Amino acid sequence: MPLSEEELRLLEQMERALVEEDPKLASTLRGTSLRRSARRRAIIAAVCFVIGVVVLMTGAIARITPVGIAGFVIMLGSATIAVAAVRGQQGGSAEPRSTGHPAHGFTVIDGGRSGRIRRPRRSRSNGSFMERMESRWRRRREENGGW
Repeated sequence: MPLSEEELRLLEQMERALVEEDPKLASTLRGTSLRRSARRRAIIAAVCFVIGVVVLMTGAIARITPVGIAGFVIMLGSATIAVAAVRGQQGGSAEPRSTGHPAHGFTVIDGGRSGRIRRPRRSRSNGSFMERMESRWRRRREENGGW
């Protein structure tokens, strides 16, 4: 059943209020601008990495150690930013479910730690490491008939 004109007007007002109040949440609900900005950060980081290589090689060829170190630091920083941007882009690339009016582009993105599985911790058996090793040794000797 389509929304009435009154409901569409109220929905648009609520969306505008949401964008004004919390633009980051609104962009997360849209899901596109965060991916675009992550891609932009990754591209800029790649360009900075190339600049860092040039600075590093310039320092090495000119035998100016501080310039070479600065180039390495630029490379390291840009690689860190690129990896963080790519990871952020992959984390938000889950296919969103559309829940709102299609004309507005708002979607709900599944969140949480769905990709991570928690493993229960193994309980430690009583005794120290050496006591456990000795009990294993005794068990093996008994199973093998003395040897």
